[in-house]
Amino acid sequence: MATIGKTVFPVAGLGTRFLPATKASPKEMLPVVDKPLIQYAAEEAEAAGAGRLVFVTGRSKRSIEDHFDKAYELESELKRAGKTKLLEIVQSVLPDHVSCIYLRQAEALGLGHAVLCAQPVVGNEAFAVVLADDLIRNPGGPGVVEQMAEVHARTGASVLSVEEVPPSETNKYGIVETERQADGTLRVTSIVEKPDPSQAPSNLAVVGRYLLSPTIFTELEATEPGAGGEIQLTDGIARLLEKELVIAHPFVGKRYDCGSKQGYLEATVELALEHPELGEDFSKYLRRLMA
Repeated sequence: MATIGKTVFPVAGLGTRFLPATKASPKEMLPVVDKPLIQYAAEEAEAAGAGRLVFVTGRSKRSIEDHFDKAYELESELKRAGKTKLLEIVQSVLPDHVSCIYLRQAEALGLGHAVLCAQPVVGNEAFAVVLADDLIRNPGGPGVVEQMAEVHARTGASVLSVEEVPPSETNKYGIVETERQADGTLRVTSIVEKPDPSQAPSNLAVVGRYLLSPTIFTELEATEPGAGGEIQLTDGIARLLEKELVIAHPFVGKRYDCGSKQGYLEATVELALEHPELGEDFSKYLRRLMA
């Protein structure tokens, strides 16, 4: 199995689309059934071999650190009460061999700036970037980070996870133009952030997963801030592909856009239906509701 050692999670956003729920709690801690979004993302990275999880946080994100920290009082109480199964759940939030590193993004200066904040920890090696808003599942198969790690191991290139979106929605995503190579991979020839549908080079959208060469840091440092003073990761990638090979990977799996209320509710319902303890009863409830 191809692996990637470090994964960066930009989690400093304000989550305004979920206010007031996110006024005091990070959007990444919103639960889908019984796990927060950020745990699904961390599990995907860990399954791909990531031993270091790098969280780029903001001042209101302390609960993310607490979630992955050891909870001595809770564990002691569960042990005293003989609640072994719950104790195992709490202790298995993250394997012992995985370490968490937290960096503060003092200002919300864009996704590119958040990634750049991780440079001192990432160093001179390829790394993954995972946006927890995009919950992507591939039951029975490798997660998207693992899929990208395999493409990187084969090609040595940076890899962007992509999927087709309706042409009318290109103004919501970074959109890539590609050229198919002899080995079947899609070389990215251009990338543009949120183009108007009439100007979009394709309907292949970059969604929530990146595997990047450390050269991206040099390109982000040279990237001029755009609207709102933000440094866009898309602009840094546009500079990167002029120097290095960048591959678009149409991932295998289903994506839930949990940055939107609709996508979040869809993920909650579908994962509840699959839940080993809840699925059967919840399915019966939905059938009664729709009768």
